[in-house]
Amino acid sequence: MTWNPEQYFKFSDHRLRPALDLIGQIPLENPKRIYDLGCGPGNVTRLLAERWPDSQITGIDSSPEMISKARASESSIDWIEADIATWEPTGPADIIFSNAALHWLDNHQGLFPRLLSMLTIGGVLAVQMPRNHGAPSHVLMAKVARLGPWEGQLAMELREAPVDSPEAYYDLMSSDAVSLNIWESEYAHILEGDAPVLEWVRGTALKPLLDALDRSGNPDWKTAFLNDYSEHLKAAYPRRGDDRTLFPFRRLFMVAVK
Repeated sequence: MTWNPEQYFKFSDHRLRPALDLIGQIPLENPKRIYDLGCGPGNVTRLLAERWPDSQITGIDSSPEMISKARASESSIDWIEADIATWEPTGPADIIFSNAALHWLDNHQGLFPRLLSMLTIGGVLAVQMPRNHGAPSHVLMAKVARLGPWEGQLAMELREAPVDSPEAYYDLMSSDAVSLNIWESEYAHILEGDAPVLEWVRGTALKPLLDALDRSGNPDWKTAFLNDYSEHLKAAYPRRGDDRTLFPFRRLFMVAVK
């Protein structure tokens, strides 16, 4: 799957706020080694470098398009194209950071304990994942995917509940962490434009489905799917009196100290 940095950047101001909220809860002053898993175009990785300018910082992402975008701006950050599902650091990490990336991976029961094991004693695992899959934006996406002739093409691309409850992650990490800070926030994003929620999900959850429709060999399917989904979104997220659209979005945050 290829990712489009420009599509992702359309809402960069909204997407940065959760990253800043996560960074603000990391209780380390002088970490030596920081890894940003799923760094994307590197805008959040640069915030880590601003927060800890004396640290060695590495951004890792599986998308060559995203890594190319990250490398386009000069910095002291190391950029690595790699699969974060199998990535391992060259030595123990002081901070493993991941903003809106780990929900794309399966087997969290194995993933989170493995990431904790890669930390130094006193090191921090800091993670933010969208937990908005019960919202209309995602429920309607799955509904439309199942109601058309494209159902067989899209069935394998649906990720309807990739993020578990806060209690589940507490149970996964509590035996290996000396402290855990877990919370959820729901952001009421104020969006502008004709179909802003559709444009938002085009850069994230909708992307695998659109790619699958492109591979189907039937261009009419993609047009019909988008038209149907867009109409459902307009009903679920109506424009307000000032012509803007409110898009509530829930996110799960975890800061674990080893």
